[in-house]
Amino acid sequence: MDMTSDMASGRAALGTVREMSYAEAAVLAVQREMEADPRVVVLGEDVGRGGIFGQYKGLQQRFGAERVIDTPISEAAIMGAGVGMALAGLRPVVEMRVVDFALCGMDELVNQAAKNRFMFGGQGRVPLVARMPGGIWDASAAQHSQSLEAWFAHLPGVVVVCPSTPQDNHSLLRAAMQCGDPVVYIEHKTLWGLRGEVDEALAVPLGKAAHLRRGSALTLVSWGRQLQACAAACDMLAALGIEADLLDLRTLWPWDRDAVLASCGRTGRLLVVHEAVQAAGFGAEIAASAAEATGCRVARLGAPRIPVGYSPVLEAQSRVGVERIVQGARALCG
Repeated sequence: MDMTSDMASGRAALGTVREMSYAEAAVLAVQREMEADPRVVVLGEDVGRGGIFGQYKGLQQRFGAERVIDTPISEAAIMGAGVGMALAGLRPVVEMRVVDFALCGMDELVNQAAKNRFMFGGQGRVPLVARMPGGIWDASAAQHSQSLEAWFAHLPGVVVVCPSTPQDNHSLLRAAMQCGDPVVYIEHKTLWGLRGEVDEALAVPLGKAAHLRRGSALTLVSWGRQLQACAAACDMLAALGIEADLLDLRTLWPWDRDAVLASCGRTGRLLVVHEAVQAAGFGAEIAASAAEATGCRVARLGAPRIPVGYSPVLEAQSRVGVERIVQGARALCG
């Protein structure tokens, strides 16, 4: 596969590159920001023992229980405490365990964190990072497998990030912790063991897509775990003589309109692929924007509007697999 990430060219000059997992990259990101800024704190259930995915492993031992804070089992209390900490001058990382559980803390996020800067004329800021692992969690059924990123992209006042690689989970998490506004940070529940090269000196700005592959037949846009299926589909399409322009959006809000529209202007076709339910998914916003701005042909692929099943057969109905992406691309290309 011809991977031509815009990030790769600067790695050698930036620092030492090490291989690590998606989870290890996140731990290193939080560690570096806690070392650099004493205002950074972590709070949530089980963070002291490293979190359920190992995304805080060793941090309480390094920084103490006053900065890596184990909390009661109450998402509303965790999120509310995080908002209060942010307004008081700290920079909290609020752990929600999974996005499905974050629904219990939505009022504090939606009506307090997202609106404070606007309602008080900028006198208050909420530099909070809400980590909400999302997506289909293998054999975990409907209450633990939701992809709700479009909910938060619809919410004025928050930044929404969906990293798909260890490098991005390191660089984008650091960028999120340095942001002055609330960030909804959605790591995929099944990517924690994914390994890849990470340069901790490489900065990746929020709102910038990664251009992973270049082609002229169509533009393929995705994010999160779905990038793996899209990359495999690109290989299959290339064997058929269809070269796709593959972009990893990385940040859903603000999303990189310039990169997507420039690619659509060249290819004349856009296929957006996401794991979330297709109806009212964020792919609709991208497709509509591209059609309005460039007149390109558009298509979307997402999950059917059904709860994710527990059994493998039912769960598979909610997945957007490689073959479906290939079929969608071929249909779009005529």
